[in-house]
Amino acid sequence: MATEHEVVVRPLGRPGDLGWVVMAHGELYDREFGWDADFEALVARIVADHTRAAGPGPRAAWIAEVDGARAGCVFCAPGDDEGTAKLRLLLVDPAARGLGLGTRLVEECLRFAREAGCGAITLWTNDVLKTARRIYEAHGFEPVAAEAHHSFGHDLVGQTWRRAL
Repeated sequence: MATEHEVVVRPLGRPGDLGWVVMAHGELYDREFGWDADFEALVARIVADHTRAAGPGPRAAWIAEVDGARAGCVFCAPGDDEGTAKLRLLLVDPAARGLGLGTRLVEECLRFAREAGCGAITLWTNDVLKTARRIYEAHGFEPVAAEAHHSFGHDLVGQTWRRAL
């Protein structure tokens, strides 16, 4: 028998949200991929940049909750080119997977970027993140560049994806 869950996607901004984003990324990527603390440090820098950034471009973030507990997030930031947004830090806790949180978070980010007047949105990911890549493909993102790198204690292939809005 399926259990119904209360699923909410809300703007980031409650006490503890920022720390949860950093902690959840660090713990999840260590557990699932063996990534070291360099990844958590990168996430902390992205979160810090988000909170103190000023200037033009779209900037927002959302937390997904399941039954009142944080279970996912996504950030929208100004892209590298004018009129472009960047999707960042998509995460869904494994215990909440299968509830459509990844889809809802990506759709919220796309809606926001579109309403902010952006003509395109990009993201950077790694080839090992297969579940996230499936969500991006389902939302019309296409890979436009790839580059091998050694980061977070592993040899990886970084990918830049893009879609028009």
